Amino acid sequence: MARITFSNDREYWLRLQKLEDTFATDDVIEKAVHKGAGIVTDTIRTGLSKLPTEKYRHLSEGDMFVGISKSEKKDLEDSFGLTKIEKDRNGFIHTKAGFDGYGSFPTKSYPKGVPNQLLARAIESGSSVRMKIPFVRPAVRASRKKAIEAMEKVIDDELKKIF
Repeated sequence: MARITFSNDREYWLRLQKLEDTFATDDVIEKAVHKGAGIVTDTIRTGLSKLPTEKYRHLSEGDMFVGISKSEKKDLEDSFGLTKIEKDRNGFIHTKAGFDGYGSFPTKSYPKGVPNQLLARAIESGSSVRMKIPFVRPAVRASRKKAIEAMEKVIDDELKKIF
């Protein structure tokens, strides 16, 4: 944490005014959120790239998928990203990581293709025909501390410019 000392009240007031001006636009906080989110998404992408692959096959009774096809993996990698950094109605600045769009191959149930969110959720949590292979939760858990430290560093660097 940053430590600040002042020699007189006027200097204290001027620094507080500069601090207020710097943080009034949310640019610094958005920069910190972007840095932290980038670290988390990179870790999730690494986990996604390590998912096991297998050839697509028709399942027999009681059989389960243990991996995903190369095309499904590519669909997930291409659709993964961050939403725009926004301020919500409570004043919190955030972004969300997730999957968007549809897979490459239409099916009877999904004429546009299987939704990538559905596929990612089935891989993460498992389903009646798919083994559970968590890749998001472990990545978030592994990168949380590093992301927080990076966000603190961004804010501390901006504070050093002021003080």
